[in-house]
Amino acid sequence: MQEKLKNTGIEIGLYTLGDLCSDPYTGQTICAHQRIKEIIEAAKLADEAGLDLFGVGEHHRLDYATSSIPVVLAAIAQTTKRIKLTSATTVLSTVDPVRLFEDFATLDLVSDGRAEMIAGRGAFIESFPLFGFRIDDNDALFSEHMELFLKLNEQERVSWQGRFRPALTNAEIAPRPLQKELPIWVGVGGTLESAERAGRFGVGMAMAILGGDPERFKPLADVYRKAGAKAGHAPEKLKIGVTGHGYISKTTQQAKEEFYPYYANYWSYVNRQRGMGGSVSREDFEQMTAPDTALFVGSPQQIVEKILRQHELFGHQRFLAQIDIGGLPFQKVAEGIELLATQVMPIVKKETSK
Repeated sequence: MQEKLKNTGIEIGLYTLGDLCSDPYTGQTICAHQRIKEIIEAAKLADEAGLDLFGVGEHHRLDYATSSIPVVLAAIAQTTKRIKLTSATTVLSTVDPVRLFEDFATLDLVSDGRAEMIAGRGAFIESFPLFGFRIDDNDALFSEHMELFLKLNEQERVSWQGRFRPALTNAEIAPRPLQKELPIWVGVGGTLESAERAGRFGVGMAMAILGGDPERFKPLADVYRKAGAKAGHAPEKLKIGVTGHGYISKTTQQAKEEFYPYYANYWSYVNRQRGMGGSVSREDFEQMTAPDTALFVGSPQQIVEKILRQHELFGHQRFLAQIDIGGLPFQKVAEGIELLATQVMPIVKKETSK
């Protein structure tokens, strides 16, 4: 596996959360039906363009279109041929691990072995009361569900007992995925505890770096690798991914001019969802898109430089960009996919394969 990564460079892909946001110019909001259609079409374009990965995130709110991730990814599997398909992320604390494994194992069969999962604790809490869990148990739920899911991934018959679900006694876990095991990653927002836990589990770690100086995430990468080694996991199992917001245009100035209204719109409604006020001023946006920051907005060359700078920091194996936020029209998303695939990915792969 290490040789493959050495030869081909890091993986490049996209992810979406399926947000239903009004267009800041027209004030109109597309419906969930159209949003899902556009997500499937975006994945098809990404596959045809040669990108490595496409992810779909989970929310249980009326202002998001994607709550049933395996269903959406299964639909994408039917219109794509080679691109890997992942959740981004699965809220592992509030789902039964057995049902979840069955869903993703089935997705793996449907997609000819392309299914993956990024597990997280979620940025919103609506799934806890919805599925009968206590938010106070979030940390314990996540750890227990991850431990069980990893066991289900390894064995087709499982005996297990825990705190939050009924015990299993020589239970048959079916179907089995086409891959020997489903690739599992843990999404990490910024805490050393989460990074350490991901390393201890011996799964991949996907760091959500949405802005600021990316160097502040270097301790997470170090703690993750140290914890993984201490737990006895082979170095090749300890993979790091970087995820972040992005927008690409012909020049950096054009990218900033085009993207700012949508980016400010995005943070305005996300802050309202969280019971907060305010958005992003143009002055703040200029600072947030500076060359030394983690916000991937700019010309193809600017994006390449930002990815490579982070690769020097983290030595990561995967980069995922979210390029469809804030009510951005689908045509702009399609243009971003083309630029990422044709003008960013070849250079990044060449440089990171050295």
